Amino acid sequence: MPVVTLRARPFVLIRHGQTDANRDHLVAGRTEAQLTQVGRRAAQALSGWEWPADTMLFVSPQQRARETARLAFPHHSPVLLEGLRERDWGLLEGRPVSQLLPRDQTPEQGEAWPDMIGRVCAAIAVAQDAAAGRLPVCVAHSGVIRAARHLTGGAADGPSPANTTPYLFSPTPEGWRETLLEQKDTRWIA
Repeated sequence: MPVVTLRARPFVLIRHGQTDANRDHLVAGRTEAQLTQVGRRAAQALSGWEWPADTMLFVSPQQRARETARLAFPHHSPVLLEGLRERDWGLLEGRPVSQLLPRDQTPEQGEAWPDMIGRVCAAIAVAQDAAAGRLPVCVAHSGVIRAARHLTGGAADGPSPANTTPYLFSPTPEGWRETLLEQKDTRWIA
């Protein structure tokens, strides 16, 4: 497999809206968890944000991310990227989050962390290239954001990224910077 690297261009990652599995503290990597009403309302609230005019939308093929993208960006046609899927937690799927292994350990019948990092890197690079100067906005999952943090020199561990919250990843002369964006934020509009 060829080595893929991120382009030195900004991108935004948004974790899908709250799901029944998030609410119940269950592992739902490849499991098709459903958005709760709270998750749907939060996704709809993103549609009222002042997004840059030249935004290109990308989404994980998983239902919770697709529904979030549809509610948050009702006037966009998202591009599905397989590499934006959540990590496959194997036999840990459906179990309490408290039973998750450390990220660098491979769950039985699940996906290895280095494999996930590689596919997320490739997916973000595809989005950066396809956006062709527009801002790539990707609706995905907690694990995808953690992988992006790893790829950009940040820490992949710690609390889960917040649902329906945009994270801007920007290259700087000193390295990458992650910025949690707010509704009236204009830092992404160049």
